[in-house]
Amino acid sequence: QVQLVESGGGLVQAGGSLRLSCEASGSIFNVNPMAWYRQAPGNKRELVAAITSGGTTNYADSVKGRFTISRDNAKRTVYLQMNSLKPEDTARYYCNANILRVGVFNYDVYWGQGTQVTVSS
Repeated sequence: QVQLVESGGGLVQAGGSLRLSCEASGSIFNVNPMAWYRQAPGNKRELVAAITSGGTTNYADSVKGRFTISRDNAKRTVYLQMNSLKPEDTARYYCNANILRVGVFNYDVYWGQGTQVTVSS
């Protein structure tokens, strides 16, 4: 069984930092790309940042210069370093990955359970 397990959310004051982690586990042949999405109450889920296995990254305009996505391919883990956090960054953050399972010929999309990030003003 494949799963994505996130950690690292919490409560922080505006201007502070948090680091999120997400590890893919199970019978996995390849994971590419990996990404972070977020969803605030009443809003649609939106892409925050994505990264390929080769290190190519993509960021939402709202987080450019403040957030950094990275990954450890050997550990099948993606990270999101969030600096200069703002109250508008408050949301539930979800890990997302396209995963090729062993013995399967197509990639499937997987989601983590989400981790709450709350930024107080």
